[in-house]
Amino acid sequence: MAIRAFRGRLAAVAATTAAAAVGLAAPAQATPQPLPYVALGDSYSAASGVLPLDPSASLLCARSTANYPHVIAQRTGAALKDVTCGGAQTKDFAGAQYPGVAPQLDALGADTRLVTLTIGGNDNNTFISTILACATAGVLSAGQGAPCRSQYGSKFGDDIDTKTYPAVKAALQAVRNKAPHARVAVLGYPWIMPAKAQTGCFVKMPIASGDVPYVRDIQTHLNDAVRRAAAETGSTYVDLAAASEGHDACQKTGTRWVEPALFGTNFVPVHPNALGESAMADHTMAALGLG
Repeated sequence: MAIRAFRGRLAAVAATTAAAAVGLAAPAQATPQPLPYVALGDSYSAASGVLPLDPSASLLCARSTANYPHVIAQRTGAALKDVTCGGAQTKDFAGAQYPGVAPQLDALGADTRLVTLTIGGNDNNTFISTILACATAGVLSAGQGAPCRSQYGSKFGDDIDTKTYPAVKAALQAVRNKAPHARVAVLGYPWIMPAKAQTGCFVKMPIASGDVPYVRDIQTHLNDAVRRAAAETGSTYVDLAAASEGHDACQKTGTRWVEPALFGTNFVPVHPNALGESAMADHTMAALGLG
């Protein structure tokens, strides 16, 4: 009996020792840390005009908690620092856009691992000038002809090439300098106008029929400038041209990603709605390979 008891104790000690050895050989895995994510950019990043508003942002920025950065953070579990602000230009990366609103680059650091942005549309008032000028010309011509193209010709495109493109490139390089370990994704702007005039759209977007392709070409020009700037700074360009086709401001509610100038649902017209922001999040995640 004594021998059997001794052998039993010996077996128990051996089993305990083996279990301890296994525990030492295979330590518990560390809990993954959330991806440090900073969102920069203008009203298309901020989703200006979409409710609810972000209570942490200046009211002047009209930032929404339904913008594509928030959607990405919710889907990935990333730790989001959102400094997007409606009306932002490339100059607002290094300087304060409004009193109490810090330069957007201040949000970046060596620990940042993901940056997303849309920028360039407000430089030189490209979007504002194009829409206002062409809408005014369209009303005066009762929607006929191409009065905006006749009046402005290559002006908008020339400004994009000579001013916007180098400014966007410099802004992206500044982002990469401030966040050297981050993946940087800059989005193109989803289509505002269809490829050609559509019946009934003049009521919502008062652009003369002949100016519809002209306005579209200006946006193509801007997106191409952003694409080139991205390529030359090692950033990822999120191309929304094919994805947003058929989702322009002329389409019906529930289909369009961008709200029209008149009779839309956003309190800021000619900007993406919640559906558009969600779609922008989808395509950004796909371009970056985020689950």
